[in-house]
Amino acid sequence: MTGQETAQGPKHKRDLTRRKVVAAGAGAVVAVGVGGAFAVGAFAGEETAAGTGKTAGTSGEACYKLTSETTEGPYYIDADKLRRDITEDQEGIPLTLRLKVIDSDTCKPLANAAVDIWHCNALGVYSGYESMGSGGGGGGGGTPPSGTPSGTPTGTPTGAPPGGGGGGHEEPTDDERYLRGTWRTDRKGEVVFRTVFPGWYQGRCVHIHTKVHVNGTWTDAGYEGGTTCHTGQLFFDETSVLATAEVAPYSANTTSRTTLDEDTIYPGNGTEGGLLKLKYKKGAIAKGVTATLTMGVDPGATQDGTGDSVQPGASASASAA
Repeated sequence: MTGQETAQGPKHKRDLTRRKVVAAGAGAVVAVGVGGAFAVGAFAGEETAAGTGKTAGTSGEACYKLTSETTEGPYYIDADKLRRDITEDQEGIPLTLRLKVIDSDTCKPLANAAVDIWHCNALGVYSGYESMGSGGGGGGGGTPPSGTPSGTPTGTPTGAPPGGGGGGHEEPTDDERYLRGTWRTDRKGEVVFRTVFPGWYQGRCVHIHTKVHVNGTWTDAGYEGGTTCHTGQLFFDETSVLATAEVAPYSANTTSRTTLDEDTIYPGNGTEGGLLKLKYKKGAIAKGVTATLTMGVDPGATQDGTGDSVQPGASASASAA
């Protein structure tokens, strides 16, 4: 980060009201069936799947646990692709990601919220940061140093592990935007994305980043303003990840992999912490995976991308939206 960014924060975090997304074509509309079920044909080859939200509890009773807040990571690019299919030309196992966003206090669905997702490709590379190689900020992709290190390190290491688990925002180094997208929740609080199963890179387990924005305005240009009420990450169980490692192009990824239990970002609390429920044909994961999760959020909160909430009345300039 530059000295200016350190003092003031990245520009995309200082100017929340100017957040816009570029609208995709009309073909991105999702068909929704009766009772919140996603209709067959929303994407070619998809099966019908009902929503997964819990029923509302009694008055004043929290009906669903808050989904854990995690760090944004350094490779967020501010909502510049309004689309449901974020695959572009990336190779990998087809992944249908079905998310339901609800108010954790009332269990009511959050309609018209903007949901961002972004993740690396099968070889651990993030779009917008290809020059940084596998894992973005130092996780593979380069030539290992040779010779004997000179000098002895002193002091305590600072910063996040390689690979984008935390730390400050990095400015994009290229114009690629694959595996990134934003879409609105329907009246049932549901949103569906088509992508590929993420790969891995040094220092992190397999994951997808996500944000939920509320109180903004949908326009012909996209989505503007509002606040970020959730910043989190979505995780994959080890059995499924090991199965993908046997399939090309994942099998060509030689970077050492961090397991779910070893990861320093995953909270270790199952679906509450973002652990996805996966469905695929055993022995044939290459044909595709469906991942689902209900996310309980606090629509009145403003998240700053570090895992902490900004208190009401505080400046929202640090909230990455």
